[in-house]
Amino acid sequence: MLIQAAIFLITTLGDLFALALLLRFLLQWLRAPARSQLAEFLAAITNWIVRPVRRIVPGWWGLDLATLLLAWLTELLQLWLVLRLNGHHLDSAVGAAIMALALVQLVRLAIYMVMAALIVQAVLSWINPYSPLAPLLDTVTRPLLRPFRRLIPPIANVDLSPLFALIACQLLLMLPVAALEIAIGRLLP
Repeated sequence: MLIQAAIFLITTLGDLFALALLLRFLLQWLRAPARSQLAEFLAAITNWIVRPVRRIVPGWWGLDLATLLLAWLTELLQLWLVLRLNGHHLDSAVGAAIMALALVQLVRLAIYMVMAALIVQAVLSWINPYSPLAPLLDTVTRPLLRPFRRLIPPIANVDLSPLFALIACQLLLMLPVAALEIAIGRLLP
């Protein structure tokens, strides 16, 4: 019972911290306004670890690789702790599988983050289209929605592109990400 509670805390806190790092990376990559309330919040809760790592891991073409590396390391540490609590013996062959699985978990988390942004943006467009969060959500979702908006015209002034983007995200979760998780999971003891 205590092990299950510890695993729950580790996965919850680990995913939340990895999500904050991943969202910080995404907002910087998409050149979202740094003065938004969300960007300031993310900087406040992650600066303690991102700033020292930036001295070691440089950026590359405007990408904050230190933040992305920290998100991956958070997922890696979380997986390692959960496997150790479950009593698995970890060797070097399993280590490579855990590193790959941490990357898959990070991709899965990013897809869920984009799906949440699409849903919140769709709801806000109907309830409060002039919300201060709307421009930030538009910055995050615009690159994903652009191809769908080219292919699917609005029907009676209703934009259906978020629906098709959500379906595409769900397919990404079901097919490649799930297949990789299963394949890597077979390598674990």
